[in-house]
Amino acid sequence: MAVMKLAITGKGGVGKTTVAVFLAKYMAGEGHRVILIDADPDANTAMTLGLDSSAQPEPISELKDLIFERTGAKGTGGEFYTLNPRVDDIPERYSVDADGVKLLRMGRLVRGGSGCFCPENAFLKNLLAYLLFRDDQVVILDMEAGVEHLGRGTAQGVDWMLVVVEPGKRSIQTALTVRRYAADIGVHNIGIVVNKFRSEEEFHAIQQQLAGLPVVARFPYLDGVASADLEGTCPYTGTDEQKKLVRDLLAGLNGSIGEPQGTGSASATP
Repeated sequence: MAVMKLAITGKGGVGKTTVAVFLAKYMAGEGHRVILIDADPDANTAMTLGLDSSAQPEPISELKDLIFERTGAKGTGGEFYTLNPRVDDIPERYSVDADGVKLLRMGRLVRGGSGCFCPENAFLKNLLAYLLFRDDQVVILDMEAGVEHLGRGTAQGVDWMLVVVEPGKRSIQTALTVRRYAADIGVHNIGIVVNKFRSEEEFHAIQQQLAGLPVVARFPYLDGVASADLEGTCPYTGTDEQKKLVRDLLAGLNGSIGEPQGTGSASATP
């Protein structure tokens, strides 16, 4: 398995964090160095990994003193700063280990006008670039819901952008919008993960509305995912069925899949 850089996105509530955690846990179990980046301001990746709320990593964007020191903005009121601050020590210092998966939390970017840029955003952008261009670890970006992040170009440098889609026209529309905006920033490898479908008829109804976007994985509705969410535990337990779902996803990145691949029934439980 090659070292990969993956960005996971989609409409809120479709299960993108679950897919990101399945990928991260599986790859870590295969012996890869894995860093999972929670790039969603509404952070819940730590909880999906089964970490207690007190064990969540500190958001990088809130390290104001460090950011101002590294960018040279300290003492200038943030008006002048370097766009290439030192970030190489950040992943080790501020990530939390979850059974072999290093979790790093980006935090909320400063928002303003369309041209807004500031020391915090410069620091986060440089950190992402550093991580994405390293060739010694798997990087998985759990992106914020929707498509706004694409305007900032934070997903540049990824091998694939995976858009998680559930049964419903709104999540399908988000996927089509992601394709349009992703092309604008040079992201061309876009794959669909169809999640939470309950029948083959439902899966094919989704596929027919994707306007040619390649389906690279099928995750049927799994009762165990909802149960894990209620219990605050990690939904990925390493069962043979779960591993097969991820293996099929990774295989699908080498070419779209459309017909059933034996990835489990609609009522399967991890």
